Formats: sequence, C-alpha cells, structure tokens
Amino acid sequence: METTKKNGILTIPNLLSFFRLCLIPIIVWLYGTEGGNLDALALLILSGLTDVADGIIARKCNMVSDFGKAFDPIADKLTQLAMLFCLCKRFPRMLMPFVVLAIKEITAGILGLVTIQKTDSVPSAVWHGKLTTLLLYTVIGLHLLWNGIPHAVSDVCILLCTGMMLVSAVLYGIKNVRAIRRQSKGEHTA
Repeated sequence: METTKKNGILTIPNLLSFFRLCLIPIIVWLYGTEGGNLDALALLILSGLTDVADGIIARKCNMVSDFGKAFDPIADKLTQLAMLFCLCKRFPRMLMPFVVLAIKEITAGILGLVTIQKTDSVPSAVWHGKLTTLLLYTVIGLHLLWNGIPHAVSDVCILLCTGMMLVSAVLYGIKNVRAIRRQSKGEHTA
C-alpha cells in the first residue's frame, strides 16, 4: 500500500521529473534541425520511460509525495504542449489538441488547486488520464516518425486524441467536484 509523504521534494522520482523538464528544449531543438525528427523521437521515448520509471520507483520505494503528484504531470504536460506546438507548423490541425490540452490543463490546474485547498490532499492520476497521455504520445510519435503520413490518417489520430482529452477533462472535473462536495458536507456535519 502506498503512503503519501507531504514533504518529499528531493526524491529520485522528482529528480526524474526535473530531468524530463530539462529534456524539453533539447527535444524542441532537435525537432527543428534538419532530419532531427528521429532524434527528437528518441529523446521523447527516453522522457516517457523516465515517466514510467519515476512512478514505479515512487510506489515501490515509498517515495510518493504530494509534491511529486503535482510536479510529475507538469513535466508531462509541458513536454506534450511543446511537441504539439512544434508539430503545428507541419500539421496545422495539431493546433486543435494543443489548444484543448492547454485549456484542459489550465482548468484542471485551477480546479485541482481548489480541490487540494478544500480536501488537503493531492489527487493521483487515474486510468483516463493515463490513456490520454498514451494516446497523445502515440500521435506525436507517429507524426515524428511518419513524414508522409496521409492527411486522413493524421486527422483521425488527432480527432481521437482530442476526443479522449475532452472525455478525460470532464471525468477529472467530475472527480474533483465530487471530492470538494464530500469534503464540504463533512465540514458542515462536524
């Protein structure tokens, strides 16, 4: 069973999240260089592997912290937003998931802060958030790997990913609102 530490900042999982943040400018730079798509993809895969590793290490070594629960998704979302922004030049329809992701994360961030304030706990990621992340990285990777991707295939991938982002946003919103309501009811009866 995992326990959450309130003050676990300098942990291996959090250092891995920081490492992912440091990879973002390198990935963007590689994407912008001639023939750098595969190099950018390789670093993106490394980033994804460190994301998986930090979660496993946090749980197995009892290094789960409130800071890590908040910091880890920030590193992921900034990586995703940076790559979507880069891909917008070659694939203008990437603007759709870029905008949806930006709005979703700003909204989720605000609602998440309210949830943390009201419940004094940092919510963990759930299945739909993880599926959305997997889909997003798959779409990004596919567009990096497949230079001549047909427009129809690209459009379908982008629409599926954007649709899953919207579903996840709604489900996270419901989860946070329910947590706030449960806490508010508890405060009134206490």
